[in-house]
Amino acid sequence: MLTLKAYAKLNLALEALGKRADGYHEIVSIMQTVSLHDVLTLEPGRIIKMNFSLPGLPDHDNIVFKAAQRLREVTGCGRGAVIGLEKHIPMGAGLGGGSSDAAAVLRGLNRLWQLALTAEQLAEIGAGLGSDVSFFIYGGACLVEGRGERVTPLADLEKMCFVLLRPDLPVSSGKTAMLYSLVKPVHFTSGGLSTGMRELLEHRGDRKAGQIYNVFEKVAPGAFPGLSKYMQDFRRAGASEVHLAGSGPMLFTLLDDEMRASVIHANLLAGGLDSYLVTSVKREEIDC
Repeated sequence: MLTLKAYAKLNLALEALGKRADGYHEIVSIMQTVSLHDVLTLEPGRIIKMNFSLPGLPDHDNIVFKAAQRLREVTGCGRGAVIGLEKHIPMGAGLGGGSSDAAAVLRGLNRLWQLALTAEQLAEIGAGLGSDVSFFIYGGACLVEGRGERVTPLADLEKMCFVLLRPDLPVSSGKTAMLYSLVKPVHFTSGGLSTGMRELLEHRGDRKAGQIYNVFEKVAPGAFPGLSKYMQDFRRAGASEVHLAGSGPMLFTLLDDEMRASVIHANLLAGGLDSYLVTSVKREEIDC
């Protein structure tokens, strides 16, 4: 049996450059894996079988099953596997949990079935499954471009702390598409904000307030009624800046000081809020 961790991600920068002819938005982003994770188990089997049950998620209509099936189709491998999933990353929160699970399955089955595919080959397969899957093949800190399929690994961050706050708000299955529909030309940027974050990571410079950027923050308060209240709660708990995680509605703050992060996390919990204290995860910590 193989046991793998499927880590969540945060966008330290997320820019929309414009709308493409295929209907997708051209994006540039700096993504970082963090320690909140799902756990997957893989065992040899005759067919591909899901050994888990999630409310509202059919066994054969989820990205984990599709990843395993797609890997068999591309490689012509006739083997099967029994796939178990222990879910810890909140679903629909903007942390990329489903995409991370799919990437972990691709990496794990590559080992279990002894396919010897490279990370680049796995990332190409992942690109057909979802926009973030290619990133999760690599993990750590990465520059992500296109609609998410072009991934450039960057130098790993030294350990950083993140406090997450999950607002108790309804989330629709099509929230990401809905947010993109609200992004207008006035919200498009040139990619310079992501370049600035990349230079900060690569040269270990001092981070300044306002360097974390997410285009969806321009439209999220209207898309998630009540989100602004949770942002205020976060600041009252001690966060100096609050950002949207991916397509949200999860919120986060980044801190260099682990003690201060622990205090903010404790304040949120004391207020009855759903909070997580996590750290950055380096690429070398990702199960290969």
